[in-house]
Amino acid sequence: MTEGENTSLRVINQTIYGILTIGEAADLLNLSERQVIRLKGGVIKEGPAFIIHKNRGGKPSHAIPDEMKRTIIKLKQSGVYREANFNHFRELSEEHEGIVVSYPTVHRILSQAGIVSPKKHHKRKVHHRRKRKPQEGMLVQINASPHTWFIGGGRYSLHGAIDDATGKILSLFFSKNECLEGYFQLMRRGIKVLYDERIYETKELREKPKVKDVQKESKQMKKRRRVVLAEDYPWRLSAKERPRVSYEESDRELLERLYNSTQAWA
Repeated sequence: MTEGENTSLRVINQTIYGILTIGEAADLLNLSERQVIRLKGGVIKEGPAFIIHKNRGGKPSHAIPDEMKRTIIKLKQSGVYREANFNHFRELSEEHEGIVVSYPTVHRILSQAGIVSPKKHHKRKVHHRRKRKPQEGMLVQINASPHTWFIGGGRYSLHGAIDDATGKILSLFFSKNECLEGYFQLMRRGIKVLYDERIYETKELREKPKVKDVQKESKQMKKRRRVVLAEDYPWRLSAKERPRVSYEESDRELLERLYNSTQAWA
């Protein structure tokens, strides 16, 4: 008997001896009074065996026969279906062998027999590392690395700026956590790189620039050297004096006219 059946038998016996009422037994067993009366009468007539479920030890009517289980295992281990996975094997056995069973049934039978479903082997993707920049100063990488940098100390984040091409350390700064202030400190300490025979470096602004200075600087950046065209430049001539080119002329004549008209200002 299981623990639940022993409890039921003990409560039913107490109702038989008058210790508990039918209602109290129904509350204890979480059953209706009608079920308690049925159990009480069964125990009086047949004894404690009446509590045990009648289907215990019996085989369900919808269970797969042992002969079919052995057939499924034998087919899967044969050379024909060995490489098929469980789902494909179920489809093939239904089509060619006439065995109609569900996928969970096939999976349970073959797994209990120690057979593993073969998995499809996907080709691993190869991730190529990015090549470093060919020249110093073309790229500066900035990042932070949290680690226990000090013996007996806590965990700190080391902010650093490193040149991508050469691996030179340009600036370092420690802080408790990776934060924006840590990256600002890198800039304040200065990051200097050499690129195309020129030195580029960050500088700290001691005071906030004025709006007029910023506008003046932007105007100077936008101002470009004005190109003065020659007097005989074709497009400075009047409409009558400009060289006329018709689309009916050959390519050779067109190139000659274009060459002659550009000799003066080329």
